[in-house]
Amino acid sequence: MQAKTTTLHVSTPLTWSQPLSKLAGFDVYLKLDNLQPTSTFKDRGVGNLCKKAHRAGGRHIVCSSGGNAGLAASNAARQLGIKSTICVPETTPLFTVEKLKDYGAEVEIVGKVWDETDIRAREIASKPGYTYVSPFNHPDIWEGHSTIIEEILHQLDGERPDVVIVSVGGGGLLCGVMEGLIKVNWETVPVIAMETFGAESLNASIKAGKVVTLPGITSVAKSLGSKRVCDKAFEYSQKYGVISHVVSDEEAISACLRFADDHRFLVEPACGASLAAVYSSVIKRLQSEDRLGQVDKAVVIVCGGNSVTLQLLAKWKEQFKV
Repeated sequence: MQAKTTTLHVSTPLTWSQPLSKLAGFDVYLKLDNLQPTSTFKDRGVGNLCKKAHRAGGRHIVCSSGGNAGLAASNAARQLGIKSTICVPETTPLFTVEKLKDYGAEVEIVGKVWDETDIRAREIASKPGYTYVSPFNHPDIWEGHSTIIEEILHQLDGERPDVVIVSVGGGGLLCGVMEGLIKVNWETVPVIAMETFGAESLNASIKAGKVVTLPGITSVAKSLGSKRVCDKAFEYSQKYGVISHVVSDEEAISACLRFADDHRFLVEPACGASLAAVYSSVIKRLQSEDRLGQVDKAVVIVCGGNSVTLQLLAKWKEQFKV
């Protein structure tokens, strides 16, 4: 197959949110990475890794994913004119599996959680000419994700935000954000890392003082479903004082529902976790605990909207009584 394009991600809008700013009492800006080609920030990092693998002679991409990274990898492979195999856990929604196939991927459903799925992906990727693509744990992925901060720098005309809010699963986005902040000399900007109970691998590691593995994933935010955060994310959290906060599934779902009303976007619970920093007054709580200083301008990274439908959102609304 012949390569079609190497433009694998787009520069996304940074928009001031009137509803969230009114609620918070300070300016809230939304970095809308849900508007990437596959509706996920992972187009940046995964696309960067796939592009480099292709240049090095790789002809078949293999990715283990709860959905988002697989979509980014399969789309990148399609754009680069090479093949892809995506391994997903049994909890992956059928509509996501169908999306992966629509991008031309071969799909294998294996394992109850991503960590089990990843073992199979690595087995497949051991073949000559095949390239294993981690959803979050690779320097090329972090490099790609760092472009988020470079764009924000220009979109804010060089003005520093007082805090950046990001959801954390395996930690790839957090690593990219930190790498970007360092690159533009914003490393002193506070970062709030948001997780949900039942998927809080970073928070558990920070409490333990070392990287730990969760016994399982019980949160509905399956896109955050890595039982173990990557070592680099933990290292950044220790070195730069990343503020870790965990919200309930109810708070994440409530944030998704309110965001749909406020901005007419459907986002998944993993993204709802970061939005809950505003909707659930997490920032004010952190300030009252002297864990965060004055905030006049906050940036929330709206990371994606794949693992959600109107039907699912209605189901969660009923399930959690929100």
